[in-house]
Amino acid sequence: MVFLGEGLAIIPSEGKVYAPADGIISAVVDSKHAVGITTDTGVEILIHVGLDTVQLGGEGFTLHCKAGDKVKKGSLLLEFDMGKIKEAGFPVTTPVLVSNMVNFVSLKTTDKKQVKTGETLLTIV
Repeated sequence: MVFLGEGLAIIPSEGKVYAPADGIISAVVDSKHAVGITTDTGVEILIHVGLDTVQLGGEGFTLHCKAGDKVKKGSLLLEFDMGKIKEAGFPVTTPVLVSNMVNFVSLKTTDKKQVKTGETLLTIV
């Protein structure tokens, strides 16, 4: 088993991923289904669209960023075709993980069942 970090998983209502905070894009995988961002406060966040979606080889994904890009909270990072992912037999459940929690004291997830773009999912102290 590989431990990638603490966080939560969301079931997206639209095929878009937005930057959760101001920061730098630290990683974009070749298959376009995952993006890493290091926030201006040093939090390393991995957003992984779907489960096992690496098997799609980038089909159905459109990147709007590249490694090294400076982004602002709310910037569009990538788009994905939810129908194509589901038709291929993969869930669209999207983990949002903090990979460097060892540098912080605690992580609190939202109590809300639904959040809108720009609302807080995670609070890291």
